[in-house]
Amino acid sequence: MNIVSTLVTAALTLGAIGVVQAQATVKPDGQWRAAFGLGASMSSGNSKGNNLSLSGDGVRATTQDKVSLYGSGQYASSAGTTTAEQMRLGGRYDRNVSTDLFAFGGLDLDRNKFANLQLRSRLSGGLGYHVLKAPDTTFDLFGGLSFTADKYIDPMVVDSRSRSSYSYAGLLLGEESTHKLSDTTSFKQHLVLVPNLKNGGEYLANWDAGLGVSMSKSMSLNVGFSLARNSDPGFGRKTTDTLLTTGVSVKLD
Repeated sequence: MNIVSTLVTAALTLGAIGVVQAQATVKPDGQWRAAFGLGASMSSGNSKGNNLSLSGDGVRATTQDKVSLYGSGQYASSAGTTTAEQMRLGGRYDRNVSTDLFAFGGLDLDRNKFANLQLRSRLSGGLGYHVLKAPDTTFDLFGGLSFTADKYIDPMVVDSRSRSSYSYAGLLLGEESTHKLSDTTSFKQHLVLVPNLKNGGEYLANWDAGLGVSMSKSMSLNVGFSLARNSDPGFGRKTTDTLLTTGVSVKLD
């Protein structure tokens, strides 16, 4: 059985329902490493539905800098009606200023049909601090400024006006960590808070966490949890979205 058939079969067996949290290996040797995740489910008969998700995580690290690329997409339907359609892409560059201090710059792109979001673009930059750098655990704090530009599928009321787009400057505050729990199990999490400097009290927040268990040198079972909160999502839409996922990923080291 080839690798694609293996991934599809495993994902169907697990009943994957969302975006798989692929985790690339990070080694400071200047080599690109990547991980790709796949989740899928199909049902017929009394219940008809399909779900497909893909994700990717790429990292190139040296002792002085790190380039991170990431992306995910999800499509789901039930009884012929689309129930989920979203995409996330992004990248970040980190450069060490000193042993513990680093500068960073990033770009994030989001699309979510059911949140009426055609495209959200965010540029960010700032400084971070390596609080902990151990072989099995890392923990970073970072902060800076960001600029977010939203384009909506349909005009919506934002900041007391009907708009088809909305942009603003914001702070960017966050933390992230990685944990090697055993020879086969790893965990990582990433939290970002973006307070709106244009309208005080409004903010965006995202928390993503993933647990990976190696089944072989290149394949892992992954469980992920994502939480996204928008303090002002527009009339009739909820402020908080959560997603619990399972799936299989393959590493290219």
